[in-house]
Amino acid sequence: MGLPSSGKTTLFRALTGADAHGSGSEHVGMAQIADDRLDQVAATVGARKVTPAAIRVVDVPGTGPQLLGNLRQVDALVVVLDGFSGTRVPEDDLETLKLELLVADRDHVERRLDRVAKQAKSGDAKLKTEQAELERLLDHLDSGATLADLGRELPPELEPLTTKPLIAIVNGADGIDLALEAELAELSEEDAAEFRGGGESALGQIVRRLAETLDLIAFFTAGEKETRAWTLHRGESALDAAATIHSDIARGFIRCEVVRWDDLIAAGGHAEAARAGKQRLEGKAYVVEDGDVLNVRFNV
Repeated sequence: MGLPSSGKTTLFRALTGADAHGSGSEHVGMAQIADDRLDQVAATVGARKVTPAAIRVVDVPGTGPQLLGNLRQVDALVVVLDGFSGTRVPEDDLETLKLELLVADRDHVERRLDRVAKQAKSGDAKLKTEQAELERLLDHLDSGATLADLGRELPPELEPLTTKPLIAIVNGADGIDLALEAELAELSEEDAAEFRGGGESALGQIVRRLAETLDLIAFFTAGEKETRAWTLHRGESALDAAATIHSDIARGFIRCEVVRWDDLIAAGGHAEAARAGKQRLEGKAYVVEDGDVLNVRFNV
């Protein structure tokens, strides 16, 4: 998200490679997460196809309660700020956008309060309790505070915007030159890396910041047909990992074969890792670690 002409759609195109033509419409694309381990694992098992993990990115065509309200189910907000035109102050624009989020939350709470208050006239005790809570929240927001300031659990159906992690990206000399990054994104990986002198791309830094902010880890599935990286929230289980791959795999979960990515490479393959005692069996509750290579056995 960002104010007009901040470069947010330029960032979206560079991150995802997706077409973002047409004003006034929401754009959706996938930003790949670079991971050097993936290619090494793929080479070890002789994979014919390699698929990186990715983050779903939505480009919002403006601000205002209605447009921003569409973001209630996202995990984090990336705010792009104009640091290149010389006509804007990024810090001031950031405060403006935070105010937009606050107004959107207030609008959402007020509309829900109106609906619940009408339903609560039936005398339902649960609805009356929710009405009282929403009235307190509305008073809190009218004071200029955000829902993140409350320090207590909120009704899950609210899905507030002001409690979401926010990553600010300054587009300009004091931040990231998004126009340049968009041009480099159109080059081959080799040419772009040569231009950067082998360093990490600014886009890679943004995706890494997103992954760190969301506390994501990567796990791998490795086979000859396809080797793939997947994301999972830190602390989630083997059953969660199975569901990430496919709901049927989670439904029929039997057990999970686990080997560390570097142990797999050192051994030279799955069979060799198993013979070396580096592969183990885990159940549904196993907490997946960053870098695990999983083979889920299932039966539906």
